[in-house]
Amino acid sequence: MAAQWIRKVVSPGVTGARLYSGGPHKCTLIPGDGIGPEISAAVQKIFDAAKVPIEWESVDVTPVKGPDGKFGIPQAAIESVNRNKIGLKGPLMTPIGKGHRSLNLALRKEFNLYANVRPCRSLEGYKTLYDNVDVVTIRENTEGEYSGIEHEIVDGVVQSIKLITEEASTRVAEFAFQYASDNNRKKVTAVHKANIMRMSDGLFLRCCREAAQKFPNVKFEERYLDTVCLNMVQDPSKYDVLVMPNLYGDILSDMCAGLVGGLGLTPSGNIGLNGALFESVHGTAPDIAGHDKANPTALLLSAVMMLKHMGLTDYARNIEHAAYDTIKEAKYLTGDLGGTAKCSEYTNEICKKVAAKSN
Repeated sequence: MAAQWIRKVVSPGVTGARLYSGGPHKCTLIPGDGIGPEISAAVQKIFDAAKVPIEWESVDVTPVKGPDGKFGIPQAAIESVNRNKIGLKGPLMTPIGKGHRSLNLALRKEFNLYANVRPCRSLEGYKTLYDNVDVVTIRENTEGEYSGIEHEIVDGVVQSIKLITEEASTRVAEFAFQYASDNNRKKVTAVHKANIMRMSDGLFLRCCREAAQKFPNVKFEERYLDTVCLNMVQDPSKYDVLVMPNLYGDILSDMCAGLVGGLGLTPSGNIGLNGALFESVHGTAPDIAGHDKANPTALLLSAVMMLKHMGLTDYARNIEHAAYDTIKEAKYLTGDLGGTAKCSEYTNEICKKVAAKSN
C-alpha cells in the first residue's frame, strides 16, 4: 500500500502535478552561498519573463545552534518547505572534516528526499567528446555510506558504517521504474557491487529485481559499478536509466555530467515523501561571486525539472527550449562554456526568447 501511495504522489511527470493543482504556486527558494544569489536571481528573472505562475518564498538556511548545542537548519526554512512542498536551492558551502554537518545532507534527511534524479544529455551547439549522451541517474539519497554513522574504535582506527535497508531500497527502485515508465524510457540498470558487499548491495539488488517484476514493459539489467564506469566513457548510449545506492550515485552522476560539459549544465531534483527540492549541484565558486560571471544554466534547468514535476509543462518547455537555443547559438555563453558573456547578458537573451513565446 505504501509503495502505491509513493507512486501516486511523488512520481515524476503528470503524477506530481496532483500536489500542485491550482495557482499561483508558492515555492521555497534557498539562494545559497557564493554565486547562489546571482544565479537564483537570474532564474527568477527568466521565470518572470515567461510569466510562470510562481510566488517565491526566499529563506536562509545558515546553520543555527539548537538547544543540544548542535548546528542545524533554521526552523523558518523547515516550515517553509513543509508548507510549500516544493523548493529550489542554489549551491551551499559544505564543511570539510569539521564544523556543522553538510546542509545538503541535512535537507535530504529532514524532508526524506529519498530519490535524487540527475538527467544528463548532450546539448546541441556545445561540443564535448560525446554527442550521444542521454542518461538519467537515480540515486538513493538517504542512507548508504552517507548515513553519517562513524566512530573511532581505537586511536588511529575509524569505522564508517554503510546502512542499506529494504524499505529505502524498494522505494528508490520502484521510483526508478516508475520514472522510466512515465518518461518513455526503455531500460533500467541497477548499479551495484554485490559481488563484494554481498549483504548490503545484495539487499539493494534484490529489491531492484522485485521492483522490475512490477514493470514488465521496462527492460531490466544488473551491472557492476566498475563495469558501468568503463562502459560509460566508451559508449554512453549503452545506458538509459541507472539506479544505485547513495555513494555510487554521487560518483557516477558527476561522471555523467562530465560527459556533457560539467556540473554547470546539469540539473538535479530530490524527490521525497514530504515534497521535492530541486538544486544546482555545482560548487559555490566564491572566486567569481559578485562579478557577474556565473553560469545559471544548472539551476535554471533544475527549475525546469521543478515545473515539470508540478505539471507546468508548457512553461517548462518554453524556458528549456530558450536555454538550449541560446547555448546552440553560442552568442552569449559564459566563461565556463568558452564564451565571454556576463551572467546578466546570458540571462537577458533567454528572457527575450521566453518572452517572445509567452506573448
